[in-house]
Amino acid sequence: MTKVDKQAAEEIAALRKEVEALKAAQPKPEPEFKERPFQRYDPTEGMSMPPSALRAMVEAVPANFMRDVVRDNRAPRTPATIPTSQQSTGGGPASGSGTGWGHSTPLSPPPGVAQADRLMDAQDAKDRAELVEREAKLQAMEKLAEGKP
Repeated sequence: MTKVDKQAAEEIAALRKEVEALKAAQPKPEPEFKERPFQRYDPTEGMSMPPSALRAMVEAVPANFMRDVVRDNRAPRTPATIPTSQQSTGGGPASGSGTGWGHSTPLSPPPGVAQADRLMDAQDAKDRAELVEREAKLQAMEKLAEGKP
């Protein structure tokens, strides 16, 4: 190697060291967008109530209220029965065997359906007769238009 080549190689090595030192001294750029974990939207976020208002609401509820609500919720669900002293003695349509429940009514068409069916059948017969008459007239007019006797 010649003297000029040695000098150029030394200069290049010095410049490389200087560039590496400058790169190390540079602050690392922060990413523009920091990824955050997904958070579900909460419309009540930021809503709050003063502790004094919460205390006032708690004090407004009777002490046994929640216990009674829980007890009522856990109670068995049976059909309501009317006490014997309050049962009606009338033989109306809702009277049953004294339990407060009425007799079941069998399923059947509502009253008046048979009469409505008869009226519709009569109208259908009239409509059919008119249609036959109209078709007969139309055929007769077509024959006359063709010139056939």
